[in-house]
Amino acid sequence: MKRTHMCGNLNVNNSGEIVVLNGWVQKRRNLGGLLFITLRDRTGIVQLNVDPNQLTDKSSEVDSIRSEYVISVKGLVQKRPDGQVNEHMKTGDIEIIVNDLSVLNNAETPPFYIKDDVNAEESLRLKYRYLDLRRPELQKSLMMRHKIAKSIRDYLDNNQFMEIETPILTKSTPEGARDYLVPSRVNKGTFYALPQSPQIFKQLLMVGGYDRYFQIARCFRDEDLRADRQPEFTQVDIEMSFVDEQDVRAMAEGMVKRVFKDVLNIDLPEQSFPIMSYETAMNKYGSDKPDTRFDLEITDIESVFNNSEFKVFSTTLKNGGVIKSITVPQTKFSRKQYDNYTKYVKKYGAMGLIWVAYNEDGIKSSISKFLTDTEIADLAKQANAKVGDIVFIIAADYNTVSKSLGALRLKLAEDLELIDQAKWEFLWVVDFPLFEYDDEAKRYVASHHPFTMPKDEDVDLLVSSPGEARAKAYDMVLNGVEIGGGSIRIFNQDVQKKMFSALGFSEQDAEEKFGFFIEALKYGTPPHGGIAFGLDRLVMEMLHLTNIRDVIAFPKTTSASSLMSGAPGFVDSKQLEELYIKKLEK
Repeated sequence: MKRTHMCGNLNVNNSGEIVVLNGWVQKRRNLGGLLFITLRDRTGIVQLNVDPNQLTDKSSEVDSIRSEYVISVKGLVQKRPDGQVNEHMKTGDIEIIVNDLSVLNNAETPPFYIKDDVNAEESLRLKYRYLDLRRPELQKSLMMRHKIAKSIRDYLDNNQFMEIETPILTKSTPEGARDYLVPSRVNKGTFYALPQSPQIFKQLLMVGGYDRYFQIARCFRDEDLRADRQPEFTQVDIEMSFVDEQDVRAMAEGMVKRVFKDVLNIDLPEQSFPIMSYETAMNKYGSDKPDTRFDLEITDIESVFNNSEFKVFSTTLKNGGVIKSITVPQTKFSRKQYDNYTKYVKKYGAMGLIWVAYNEDGIKSSISKFLTDTEIADLAKQANAKVGDIVFIIAADYNTVSKSLGALRLKLAEDLELIDQAKWEFLWVVDFPLFEYDDEAKRYVASHHPFTMPKDEDVDLLVSSPGEARAKAYDMVLNGVEIGGGSIRIFNQDVQKKMFSALGFSEQDAEEKFGFFIEALKYGTPPHGGIAFGLDRLVMEMLHLTNIRDVIAFPKTTSASSLMSGAPGFVDSKQLEELYIKKLEK
């Protein structure tokens, strides 16, 4: 019997039709010899009405059927009688009167129920991922992933982009996260690296004249993992020639708006996404990917305490630190809650958390005895605090204050339910620092990558003051999550050499690591730039999920291992010998 329809696609319009369905048994009920079977495939479920006495083949194995058996049925689509409609099922107004049934394969009892909201440890579901993939929730995620990828391809194809594949086995470069290395059998003692992104290759495609490239590319990074990171991930990689920052941003906005319309039927606003500088984002939100669905902005209150006798404040200012605050409107906290928030910010480097509550009968504070009446009044004015509000204060170096208050801001919004989950708040963050200083390495490292163009007015800073240089870089942020980031690239050989020099590379180092790329810049490289979106993260955000493993078919754990296949695994000595690798003994 060849399938004619999918289970979840049937409705009352199919009444009277003879259909053939294939799928898995979700549930089986025997009501006095009459069997009711819920059949499932990736489109949904439908009820089968089976009378063993009415089957064409009376020897059918119908009595042996259990959950997760694979069966094929043929029958008549019939509208359910009034009063028997199941409103909780998409196909709840019909059933299939089966006259032919075949068991294609039986199944042992699975280690957990194949249903949403299953009460099973994630480790167990990852071990039996092929069973977990049958659950409607995961199938919904992967079907949406497919639709998003298709929408992206259609949009880019309609805008004259070409999809071009780039190498998976490439050369290790010194910038970015740690590479995954692959030993070469043919070239003794040498190694390939799996690409962290197709960065150099997509730029070489611009040199090659393919002025609009894209690729839904696999990327690899050997780094510590979190709920939104995987060792191998998928990137929507895009590059364009003869463009500036505005051109790339406009193209990327158009793509995202097309995806939201195609997949969620949501019309995002026609106007361009708001633009915020990196400096503003850090000062007001303590994050380079601010969630703007709620207020709770960070305020600079140093001027209030310039002459403070409170040692924490005076010492901080003397050492060049900052004092900043967040005002929480019309809220009351218990002492335990204050203590919990203090513990929370300590995880981000803060030594403590100061609070001032403005009550009807005056203030209550963790530092009441150190505050003057003038400071209390000036703080209320500077922090825009009214009666019933609470002001949280942290004093430390700029980075610690930003990180701690940025995290506290998100924690408060979550606890106080200030976030409108129905909102889709997009913005661009621009003008990032071109470099970050690595205290351990005692040198500057690229904030994004070493091929990012500095802003025109900052090119000379590559030599004189690298730490002050800003990048022609831009990140697209959705609801406090970076979903895409890119930059205008360096296309001039002299500027690229200055960039490598600022990063501490000698000419020999640069030639050894990037010689072929520097050479390419000699031959008429066009101005170009691009952007890359994390496909996994985009799908996760559009589904309102918090775990990236829920949008990947076969994910790894936080230890970068597969509980299902056992990867990574050991190999035998012969394989190691062929690769000129010797196993170290402990």
